[in-house]
Amino acid sequence: MWLPESARINEDASIQDAVDVEGVSLRRPMKVVGKPVPRHDAWEKVRGNTLYAADFSMPGMLYGKVLRSSHPAARILSIDTSKAEALAGVRAVITAKDVPRNESVIRFGQSRDLGSGFEGLYRVLASNKVRSMGEAVALVAAETEELAEMALRLIRVDYEPLPGVFDPLEGMKPGAYLVGESESNIVAQYKVSKGDVDKGFAQADVIIENTYWVPFVDHAYLEPEAGVAWIDQDDVITIRVATQVVEHFREIANVLGVPHNKVRVIGTMLGGGFGGKEDITVENYLALLAWKTRRPVKLTYTREESILSHSKRHPYVMRYKTGATRDGKLVALEVELISDAGAYTYLTPWVLLYSTVGATGPYDIPNVKVDAIAVLTNNTFTSANRGFGAPQVNFAYESQMDELAHKLGIDPLEIRRMNCLKQGEALATGQVLEQYVALPEVVEGAWEALGAPTLSSDPNKKIGRGLAISMTSYGRLVFLHDTSSSYVKVEMDGSAIIKCGVPDLGGGQASSLCQIVSEVLGIPLSKIKIYISDTAFTPLAGTTTATRQLYMSGNATLKASRELRSTLIAKAAEIMGARPQALDLENEMVVERTSAKRSLPLAEVIAKCAADGAPLYAEAQFNAPFGEVPVLSDIKGQVLPDFTFGAHAVEVSVDVETGEVEVSKIFSSYDVGKAINPLSVEGQMEGGAIYNLGYALNEEIILEKGITKTPSLTEYILPTSLDVPDVETIILESGGGLGPFGAKGIGEPACNSIAPAITNAIYDAVGVRIRSLPATPEKISGFTN
Repeated sequence: MWLPESARINEDASIQDAVDVEGVSLRRPMKVVGKPVPRHDAWEKVRGNTLYAADFSMPGMLYGKVLRSSHPAARILSIDTSKAEALAGVRAVITAKDVPRNESVIRFGQSRDLGSGFEGLYRVLASNKVRSMGEAVALVAAETEELAEMALRLIRVDYEPLPGVFDPLEGMKPGAYLVGESESNIVAQYKVSKGDVDKGFAQADVIIENTYWVPFVDHAYLEPEAGVAWIDQDDVITIRVATQVVEHFREIANVLGVPHNKVRVIGTMLGGGFGGKEDITVENYLALLAWKTRRPVKLTYTREESILSHSKRHPYVMRYKTGATRDGKLVALEVELISDAGAYTYLTPWVLLYSTVGATGPYDIPNVKVDAIAVLTNNTFTSANRGFGAPQVNFAYESQMDELAHKLGIDPLEIRRMNCLKQGEALATGQVLEQYVALPEVVEGAWEALGAPTLSSDPNKKIGRGLAISMTSYGRLVFLHDTSSSYVKVEMDGSAIIKCGVPDLGGGQASSLCQIVSEVLGIPLSKIKIYISDTAFTPLAGTTTATRQLYMSGNATLKASRELRSTLIAKAAEIMGARPQALDLENEMVVERTSAKRSLPLAEVIAKCAADGAPLYAEAQFNAPFGEVPVLSDIKGQVLPDFTFGAHAVEVSVDVETGEVEVSKIFSSYDVGKAINPLSVEGQMEGGAIYNLGYALNEEIILEKGITKTPSLTEYILPTSLDVPDVETIILESGGGLGPFGAKGIGEPACNSIAPAITNAIYDAVGVRIRSLPATPEKISGFTN
């Protein structure tokens, strides 16, 4: 771990703020927070004992299947389910006419109604018109999976194919085919402006103008969409499901036309989500089939079904025009973003807003003009994917910076260092960066870590190096008025329980909460049990998205722990006749930090609290900074709570004959504020780099006229262990984050700048500028041969 003194700005202050507010001291080295401890659930995962959604079964369980559209754009003339219903062992066949409220709106857990501009309108089952290949048309529940599949083949759907539109540039033209029922395919449109961009370009000595394309990308998580639903003894529809958002219970209840308290969602541990399980997947189907049959139902997508039907990362067309003086100072930037929303809106407005605000990158540019638009097409719908709108623009603005550096003959490190934002400076929206901005440290650390250049021993292989930096938000948009709640309780034997509605995607979201409680209450991790992700049992903690859980639920858990700590300390002070400020909780003891050095077992204090009627629990809510919805035609002010800054530096070898790229070195450098668990932070930084290494070199969902041409993991090429080197991580801790103990989010930021770092390295090696991802051997060799 690299900890430059210049970046350690207020670690002590963050600890003091965290604990001294309640009148108790934690002025000692932390024993659990900041330590590379194994996660509380690590051994169960390693031993294969952890149950995932598809591992659950119930007596009398039926099996669900989904019939999907074979056309990307068509009118449904008729659906005949009679033969399927007549098949022995089939217990339910459901079409749109059987769904109480077939059209619904996804609000993704936010409690604030923001109006139609931010609503993800969708249909549970297709009716009248299908909008994309693989759209759900009918549901079946049967005694066996084979019977359910047989029933699907007996359902006859008559379609009238329609022309459709498959290119957002075509879809936004007047008179274009209309994907939905609206009068336009445009679903979102934003602008950001600062200064006078025309005057800015007039001052520029160099102007670089390019168009970039990024493709559809699949999440490719190990665990496909899965769940089990049943009706419990209280007539509550209960769904155990792999999801990033248990708060979807509200949308499920609306679809069924039942009160919200008649639907319970229990989240399982996830085998990866990356945003793909942020939208509703199998929940509505399971609820409908259980509601119709009154029996438990299980539904698990096949890999092919998952690739065909679930959301993808948004493809963008991006036009960038960058102006700079001959000494490398940026003076103007003009950006046009066009996003393919696919067949339904889902999270497209949100993703585009993040891209719009982040389109300038972490740079101080006096004159800016950004225009962004999202358009419906008859392609597979697009929604959240790790980075949430940041990887697309990161590829474009970091390619521009690299080209600018080469054109001006300026070192790529130096041009970034001279233009990057500093604490107290503002984005193009006017949002001031109030926390420490560690951009110089992260970029210097990554670039210098590459060491001496590697010499190629093969004349056909050229070595190149690339650098890219990033600015990625953590936490949700401030106008969502985001909150999270957590409950902490001590038991009579001195053990502790946490209840928090946080879904754990495998990133250690739950384990970090255990570390916080362990640190504050002095209880070992082995004696802390956490319950997560159950809408009937755990306080709601919001979505595991937007890299928000450590920030939000971490702060809520810290707040609850502090309140409980104050209760325990006050009682101990009463027993010991000591000042509360002199007492601390450590190793299951109350200890006195004075010359007396007295101590008392924590269990005795808890027993005394119980006897005197003092609460042995605390539940706390953390509220993020709240703001108002900006004017979307000219976005100003604070839109996001804070940012994580990072950099990637890579070295590649490019075969000049085949165009094949081998990435030989990756250095990932981030200011994480405070690493609650350095092992988890390293895991996120390593995983993030590899996740978007595929974005740079391999991954692309190919759609032709809305038809998926990469239907399985045979055609959709993912990096394997043979394709990636060790990812070296450089962790900076400025203590300047808004999370517990000054932590920042790292989950999504960790992946963003690796793709432009690689393409910049390819240019350095062979002089080929990649402007369309992925950088396949065909594209590179086409220029080099």
